[in-house]
Amino acid sequence: MTPELVLPFAGEEPAFAARPIWCGRGSTVIGRTSIGVQAWLGDDTVIRGDGHDIVIGDRFWLGARSTLHIAHDVYPCIVGDRVTVGRNAVVHACTIGDDGVIEDDCVVLDGSVVGDGVLIEAGSTVYPRTTLPGGFAYAGSPARPVRPLAPGELAERAERLREAAAQDLPRPPGDALALEPGVFVARTARLHGRIALEPGSGVFFGCDLAAEVGPIVVGAGSNVQDNTVIRTRGSGLVIEREVTIGHNVHLGDGRIGARSLVGMGAVLAPDTIVGPDVLVAAGTATDPGQELESGWLWGGRPARRIGRLDGERRAMMQRTIEQYGAYGRTYRKAQDGPA
Repeated sequence: MTPELVLPFAGEEPAFAARPIWCGRGSTVIGRTSIGVQAWLGDDTVIRGDGHDIVIGDRFWLGARSTLHIAHDVYPCIVGDRVTVGRNAVVHACTIGDDGVIEDDCVVLDGSVVGDGVLIEAGSTVYPRTTLPGGFAYAGSPARPVRPLAPGELAERAERLREAAAQDLPRPPGDALALEPGVFVARTARLHGRIALEPGSGVFFGCDLAAEVGPIVVGAGSNVQDNTVIRTRGSGLVIEREVTIGHNVHLGDGRIGARSLVGMGAVLAPDTIVGPDVLVAAGTATDPGQELESGWLWGGRPARRIGRLDGERRAMMQRTIEQYGAYGRTYRKAQDGPA
């Protein structure tokens, strides 16, 4: 089998040591990616080697709606042999050793090094540039060692994740939308209902946007990254201009202010209001109706103020907007070109 969508990046095509044993609906592999033998890629999985290398060993298993990505020109993503990743997880610009198990809803962040034989329990966040020695189970946000692994525990946890894949339900296709010039919508994204995408915006691979009641508005120059899920069941969601919504974010009704960034794996509860110029850390969760004040870094579960935004963080947020604008232009051309 082959992934549903395979795209080059900067002239480089993905390389497969052998055909994967399974590729689910909406599975996407891009650019400077090499994958070993006996890979299993679930529905809506995204592997994006754009701007750096992704190197994956043999017998890799990736659960539905999970994302592997790099940090452009900074960190690759290196994954060893016999690694199992659950559903809705993000493995971002880090190194994962052999025989690892990363459970559902985990986020592993840039520059981290995860040793051989590590279990990262469901819902955990591995902070940037963290080292996790092998032989332990880790949990929490930030992930910390909770116990040495028992004999056979890794194999048991991996099998449990793989069995859960049989319970994934089919998703309906999205609507055909008339797009403004300069808007990018990935071929594997699904959009349904009253959705407005303003010029220069982008909705990336595997995203699932459903305006079930109120509308969804994505402002000019904003990007909604891979495998983000948005559901409106009330007044709707407005994402203002030059906003970044990271990989695997979950959003409901509310508002995201201009020039803000919502980090990977964050869950914003219904009616959350994010002010302009806000950085929401990866793995953050808000309470329903919570308001995040402008000019701050917010993090935790529930979200709390961590510190004022400084020049370095603001510059990073601006670079991300510029980078995703370039990604959108590149991918729009690639997926609309000759097959």
